[in-house]
Amino acid sequence: MDIRAIFMGLTFALIWSSAFTSARIIVLQAPPLTISSLRFAVAGIIAITIAYLLGQRIRLDRKNWRAVIVFGICQNALYLGLFFMAMTRIEASLASIIASAMPLIVGLASALFLGERLGTLGWIGLIAGFAGVALIMGARLSDGIDVIGIVLCIVGVTALAVAALTVRATSSKGNVLMVVGIQMLVGSIALLIPALLFETPSFTWTGSLFAAFSYTVLMPGIVATIIWFLLVERIGATRASTFHFLNPFFGVAIAAVILGEQLTRTDIIGVVIVMAGIFAVQISRQKG
Repeated sequence: MDIRAIFMGLTFALIWSSAFTSARIIVLQAPPLTISSLRFAVAGIIAITIAYLLGQRIRLDRKNWRAVIVFGICQNALYLGLFFMAMTRIEASLASIIASAMPLIVGLASALFLGERLGTLGWIGLIAGFAGVALIMGARLSDGIDVIGIVLCIVGVTALAVAALTVRATSSKGNVLMVVGIQMLVGSIALLIPALLFETPSFTWTGSLFAAFSYTVLMPGIVATIIWFLLVERIGATRASTFHFLNPFFGVAIAAVILGEQLTRTDIIGVVIVMAGIFAVQISRQKG
C-alpha cells in the first residue's frame, strides 16, 4: 500500500463519514425517501454527463450489469435509503457507528460462506467489534433511543455489506464515472416508487438544506464513490476495506463538531473497541 493509496483511503473515510452529518441535516427538513431519490437522480446525471464528456461509454457485459444493479439497489436504495429514514429518529453519531459494522459483517460472511480464512486475530476482532457496537447500542437503548431507527440501520448496513461483496464482480477500469452514474440512477429508480407511495413530496428549500443536499450529492455521492472504486482497483477490496476502521471516529467527531451531538464515556469506549476490532479483522484477512 503506497502513499497515494493511503491518502485515497483517508480521504474516502473522511468524506464517507461526513455523510451522516449532512444526511441528518437533510432529513430533518425533507421526506427521506423523496430527497434520497432526488439526490441519486442528480448525482447519477452529473456523473454520467462528466463520464460521457471524458469519452466513457456504457461497456458492461451481463455479469457487470447484474453487479451494478445489485450494487445500486443494495448501497443506494436499501443502505442509504434506510439510513435516511433512520436518521429522522436517531442521531447521526449512532447511525455512523452502526454503519461502521459493515466490514465486520463482510468479514464474517466471507469466512462463513465464501471460504475465506480468518485467523485467530480476525475472530477476536469480529467478537470485539460487534461487542463494541452492542455496548454503544445497549447504552443508547437504556436512554430511550428509538428502536425502529436502530432496526432500519441494521437492515441497511447488512445491505451495504452485500454491496461491498458485489463490487468485487464489477469491472470499472477506464469506465469508473459511468459505472458510478448508472448505479446512482438504479438507486434513484428503486426509491422513487416507495417515495411516491408513502411520502408527500413537499418541502421547502432552505439555505442549510440546499447546502447539505449539494454537499451530499457531490462529495459522499460522487467523489467518495469514485475514490472507493479506484482504491479497490489499486489495492483490492480487502486492503481498501481497512480504512473503514476510521469511520466510527470520523463519524462521531464530525457529528459532535457540526451538530453538537453529545458523546458519553461509553460511546468513546465503544468506538475505540469497534475501531480496534475492524482493524484486527482487516489485518487478519490480508494475512489470509
